[in-house]
This record gives sequence, C-alpha cells and structure tokens, in this order.
Amino acid sequence: MAASSVLFSGGLDSAVLLAAERQSHEIVWPVHVRSGLAWEDAERRAIDRLLAAPAFAAGVAPLTTLSVDMRDVYPPSHWAIIGHPPAYDTPDEDVYLDGRNIVLLSKAAVFCRRAGVHRLAMGSLAGNPFPDATPAFFAAITQALSLGLDHALEIATPLVAFHKDRVVRLGAELGVPMELSMSCMNPPDDRHCGQCSKCRERQDAFREAGIPDPTPYAAAWPGRQTSR
Repeated sequence: MAASSVLFSGGLDSAVLLAAERQSHEIVWPVHVRSGLAWEDAERRAIDRLLAAPAFAAGVAPLTTLSVDMRDVYPPSHWAIIGHPPAYDTPDEDVYLDGRNIVLLSKAAVFCRRAGVHRLAMGSLAGNPFPDATPAFFAAITQALSLGLDHALEIATPLVAFHKDRVVRLGAELGVPMELSMSCMNPPDDRHCGQCSKCRERQDAFREAGIPDPTPYAAAWPGRQTSR
C-alpha cells in the first residue's frame, strides 16, 4: 500500500479517481495544477469542499497546488482564458487545449520526484480523442519523465476503460459526494452553467448511469431534461 499522487481538479472524474486510489494506497496526494484558466478559482473552491467531506477524511494528504501559467501561450482571446466555452452540443474536439496533459503531468512529476512518490494517476476516460491521451503518449511520457527525473514513475490511468456513466456508478459505490464536484467551464456563482459541453457530458452520464443528478445547474438547455 504505497503512496499515490492524483491530478485533482475537483471535477467528477478526478474526485472518483481520488476515492478509488484511497482504496488501494496508504496515502494519496491530491495535486491541483493551475494554468491561468477561467474556471480554476471555482475548481479550487470545489476541491476545498470535497476534501472537507467525510469521504476524504482519512488517507488523503493536504492539497498540493502547482502553477504552470499558460496565458503566455494561449492568446488573450482564447475561450479558456476569457471563460466563454464552446456550446452545449459541440464535440469534444472543440474543447481541446494544446499540450494540456503534457503540462499537467510534467509539473506534477517533478513534485512526485521531490516527494518520493512513484505513482501519478490521472482520470483519462475511454473515448478521449486527444493526442495526449493515447496509450502511446502515456507510455512515452512515462519513460521520458522517469529518465529525465532519474525517478521511476508510473503514469496511471485507472479509469481509461470507463465511460462517464461508469464513473458515476463507481462514485456512488464509493460514497463520493459528486454534487460537490465541479466539471463546468463557465461556472456562475460556483454552480454548473448547464450550457457548456462539460455540463452536457455530466447530465448524460448521470442519466445513462440511472442515478439522479444532484448537480445544481444555473440553467437548463432548452428541451433537455435534467434531474436536480
């Protein structure tokens, strides 16, 4: 039961991943990487709510917050910087952030080296279409980071065979307070907007899992039934 670190955004997937890693590791280190994106303050407040919940009362180390500012790479008008994400029914490809997993894993890996942790888990799911979420990418970056840091590191993706509805079911089994998580790209007043594609994915996942959606949405997409 060695230690594990988890890339923890306060979103649904990473909250369930954190709970799952707790089941098989003596101590789990949640790591939040901030990059200057519009929703990160709301993410952090969700993280604080989640880590204060009974489900994470034991076996979870204090949060580590790291920074890799991407606002000198993405233009000031970029949707992720100004907080105007693509619309509700747009495909995953429309929310691609160049190099997102490269940035997250590289900074978190240096933390792992310093902390003496050899496992770094992230919540990549089945069907992820992005080039930095493929088995080949994870194998290559595992080797590169292990060599470059002189520190044997496992990049783990325990949910990689899961679609989001299965994540919801696992969260329910593990007692994760999923209503406290934040998966929205434009959250008003710390609520899910109900208008972006991440909110659509969340609503679809609860419906497909057959579990009532406890999420407070600021608005419902016209014609779409949502549980509250």
